[in-house]
Amino acid sequence: MKKIISIFLLIAIAQFSFGQHTVRKMTPSEINPEPGFLQEKNFMQFTTPPTVSVRTPAQFEEMQGVFICWESYSSGSLYPILAEIVDYAQEVGIVYIATADSVSTRNYLTNAGVPLTNIQCYETSTDYIWARDYGPNTIYENEVSNLSFVDWKYNRVNRPNDDAQPVKLAQEMNIPVYSTTIAPHKLVHTGGNWMADGHGTAFSSKLVLDENGTGGGWNMNLTEADIDSIEKHFMGITRYIKMETLPYDGIHHIDMHMKLLDEETLLIGEYPTGISDGPQIETNLNYVTSNFLNCYGRPYKVIRIPQPPQSNGDYPGSPFGNGDYLTYTNALILNNLIIVPSYYEEYDTTALRIWKESMPGYNVHMIDCNDIIGYSGALHCITHEVGVADPIFISHAHLLNTYETVNPYEVKAYIKTTSGVNTAKVYWSIDTTLGYSMLNMSLAVNDTFLANIPAQIAGTKIWYYIEASSISGRTVSKPLVAPAGVFEFKVLGTVNGFASIENETKFFEPYPNPATESVTLGYYLPLTENVTIQLFGINGREIFTSDEKNISAGTHTFQLSTSALSSGFYSLTFKSGNKTIVRKLVVVK
Repeated sequence: MKKIISIFLLIAIAQFSFGQHTVRKMTPSEINPEPGFLQEKNFMQFTTPPTVSVRTPAQFEEMQGVFICWESYSSGSLYPILAEIVDYAQEVGIVYIATADSVSTRNYLTNAGVPLTNIQCYETSTDYIWARDYGPNTIYENEVSNLSFVDWKYNRVNRPNDDAQPVKLAQEMNIPVYSTTIAPHKLVHTGGNWMADGHGTAFSSKLVLDENGTGGGWNMNLTEADIDSIEKHFMGITRYIKMETLPYDGIHHIDMHMKLLDEETLLIGEYPTGISDGPQIETNLNYVTSNFLNCYGRPYKVIRIPQPPQSNGDYPGSPFGNGDYLTYTNALILNNLIIVPSYYEEYDTTALRIWKESMPGYNVHMIDCNDIIGYSGALHCITHEVGVADPIFISHAHLLNTYETVNPYEVKAYIKTTSGVNTAKVYWSIDTTLGYSMLNMSLAVNDTFLANIPAQIAGTKIWYYIEASSISGRTVSKPLVAPAGVFEFKVLGTVNGFASIENETKFFEPYPNPATESVTLGYYLPLTENVTIQLFGINGREIFTSDEKNISAGTHTFQLSTSALSSGFYSLTFKSGNKTIVRKLVVVK
């Protein structure tokens, strides 16, 4: 990971809230606010959306720093957690701390042995520690220009100081802020219930529908289409995936059990079979993977990480005990740094291994979160990234395993900067101990750059990464941590008479299932093949057959009408090469 060249440092300092608990859940008065309590504020710079298209960067993109609030409760036991976050984060970016007393905050950090190198404070009042939920959301105009913030209406009422933080930070940084606090653009939302992939897709639980709908307690009457429209115009979201809320998590924020590691990978919290929120998490995951492909048109990769019990074995929610919502997905990714919650060594070691294996090249650290998790939040909940001011956006669908041994392997990347691309390069190797060879990428069309890695014999493994520099003098890699962590793929085929490992042909579960009017069928081919899909009735009678020749490698989907079928059970048979896969289908009327 290259050092960040130009970074602004800002730390906002909030009032010490002695005697009050930093509860992430709503208090009874917040669940049922008194009529007329919600007063629209007039300090926002804009309450209408940007006039040009915008993009929300993913949390795993390059950031200039992280925003936190220096809050705790009467015991003060959250300050050590905040100090550890600052200690790690100031090495890779700027730490923005909101505090009521910057001198006291700096003194605490100094006494804790934390360098003040990348720390700057501004003084303001805050209410609670949950910076993720009320903090500023970064957007860019036209994908990479004019860093701005979006400020949602925070879904907690008696916390006006927290609700004001995005505007406070924007004023200090002298950048625009767009607020969704005035109808018809009013939207109630929280950062813990939001993840974006940087390519126009976002994820939330259906809490966002509940709170903004009739009866949500906020005098709102937004349809899902209304919410999607606001997210599109303020955040650049063109595909908004919403999942059912979980029975036992209490706050219904997806960051407690889910994390986007990159554009194609979902880290999912896992419970033992049938325990706590495990069944609903699996249902939600099946909904996502059965209905949506990632931004590159490929199936999402899923990595599972255990959700540990309390030390006494309790999991959240009766009849599973009274355990807190312990989570390893509630982690902070900041440039080449990942900070993961820890609880008990017997579970922490497994979680740390999964994180390191899933994110090669990153510096992964753990911070004990037993003092905070009882309040329904961990490290992701108390931090909020701030986007870099002059980004280099690199979009690249990494190369997959291939049988190609004759033609070169085309590396294609969409690269965009405000000042323009100065250089774009591919570094590749078949033996990283010998270093990497460099290829200059050429501009093709519409900010797309190309280079060709020479063809290799079957059995070869290739490592590569992309590096781009802007005319303004900045340089960024894809993956961000390259060359510590890079892309890799294999050349498949027969090696010395033995078949090398192949990509697996897949026929995905039909969706929806049960179906009424139509069903979506999807499959993945590792190489060009003929494909046959057949639909059979329960008696074995053939109802439908599709024969397609020379289907290219990759993921393909199509719609099959079921409107003429009677209610009942059916089977789908998929054939490609020597592979046959059978799926069950239920039709209901």
